[in-house]
Amino acid sequence: MASADDKNFDDINVTPMVDLYLVLLLIFIIMTTASVQGMKADLPRASKSAAKLNPNTPKLQAIVIDNGGKIKLNNEDVTFAQLETKLAAARAASAEVPAVVRGDRQTQYQTIMDVLTLLGRLKITKIGLATKPPEK
Repeated sequence: MASADDKNFDDINVTPMVDLYLVLLLIFIIMTTASVQGMKADLPRASKSAAKLNPNTPKLQAIVIDNGGKIKLNNEDVTFAQLETKLAAARAASAEVPAVVRGDRQTQYQTIMDVLTLLGRLKITKIGLATKPPEK
């Protein structure tokens, strides 16, 4: 006859193992949150030169080219030479002049390329091309 001490153990006691996993998880959570720090950002500051800009000069230069090849700068009809003069004056007044070029659907591509070449020659680098959003 077998005594109580001789019986086979078919079950494994997992309680100590679960306790160990919970302690490790707790240590991992504490160490992870302790090591996370804020990201440093070098924020821009307002300059006094921005206040000296001519208030009559629009900040954004809107260039519209219609299908006849006529050019408008800020809703004012201009020739190509006048466009160059006015953009050069705006560039001289401000180091960064943003410009948006908008062309009609039937506009000659060469006219748009001439305007983009002019903007590049004047070192105006912030250029946007206005388009119509796609229809659904």
